[in-house]
Amino acid sequence: MSESMKRPQVTLIEGDGIGPEITAATLEAVAAAGGAIDWHPATAGMAAAERHGDPLPAATVESIKQHKVALKGPLGTPIGAGFRSVNVALRQQFDLYANVRPAVTIPGVPSRYTGVDIVMIRENTEDLYAGIEHYVDPRRSAAESIAIITRYGSERIIEYAFQYARRHGRKRVTLVHKANILKLSNGLFLDTGREVAKRYPDIAFDDMIVDATAMKLVITPERFDMIVTMNLFGDILSDLIAGLVGGLGVAPGANIGDGGCAIFEAVHGTAPDIAGRGVANPTAMMLTAAMLLDHVEQGAAASRLRRGLHAALANAETRTGDLGGKLGTADFTKAVIAAMA
Repeated sequence: MSESMKRPQVTLIEGDGIGPEITAATLEAVAAAGGAIDWHPATAGMAAAERHGDPLPAATVESIKQHKVALKGPLGTPIGAGFRSVNVALRQQFDLYANVRPAVTIPGVPSRYTGVDIVMIRENTEDLYAGIEHYVDPRRSAAESIAIITRYGSERIIEYAFQYARRHGRKRVTLVHKANILKLSNGLFLDTGREVAKRYPDIAFDDMIVDATAMKLVITPERFDMIVTMNLFGDILSDLIAGLVGGLGVAPGANIGDGGCAIFEAVHGTAPDIAGRGVANPTAMMLTAAMLLDHVEQGAAASRLRRGLHAALANAETRTGDLGGKLGTADFTKAVIAAMA
């Protein structure tokens, strides 16, 4: 769909804690960038549990089913009462098998590194996070978790990584595993990756053991272009690469499924200690919204939003307090909008 055609309908979950503040700032910036989207508010997380007795109400699920695309702020999960992670539930509900986490150096954002530009593609529905675990004795003195790795799940996430590489002009895909020890499950993932790589002779391919990957990421992150891996390793390493560019406050994320279904999310926490104070940094949410704009084929608006963000962050006078500046959420948003010009 081109930018001149019908406006996309997008479910909007503002989230808990600082979620409402950074979501409001993001919607203002998206509109200023020329994003043409009709937002449909829905609730999830702590706010939904308090209001509806359910952290993932049926109405929210139905809204995402109807509109296929959602923008989501950070969510809290109620403790006890059998509630599980809402984020995991959403990924499984809509089979959002591809977790996409870019990490790019932004001039002006404090970091130990320069020139980092890595995209993490993480399998989102299998592995230890599939939820297959139980106590093995009635005294609950031992528990067992089972990692499920399938050829189907492995092939589709690795295929997604190579397709992403082609669409975005990426040159190398590194598959991360622990097949030297977990020879069957991780070996299946690695063997599948080698087979898929043969279909993409235009893209370089290598594989790396996960512990070596962690070490090399903090020594020479510039040698990585794209990483594809399983759920648990991807969860850990995606936060690591965010740390290379300044932390989760400047790291966007997306969960993609087949048929155009996608949920875009700020991956940081709810930060209840600063909620309502007007000091939260909306950068991660705005970068996430830029990914959403690209997804709905409003690339020009996405570029304007990123340009405004990068310009505001490059200037010490227009950064938020967590990045060494003095601005609160509202004034930072104004600076981003002003910088779009």
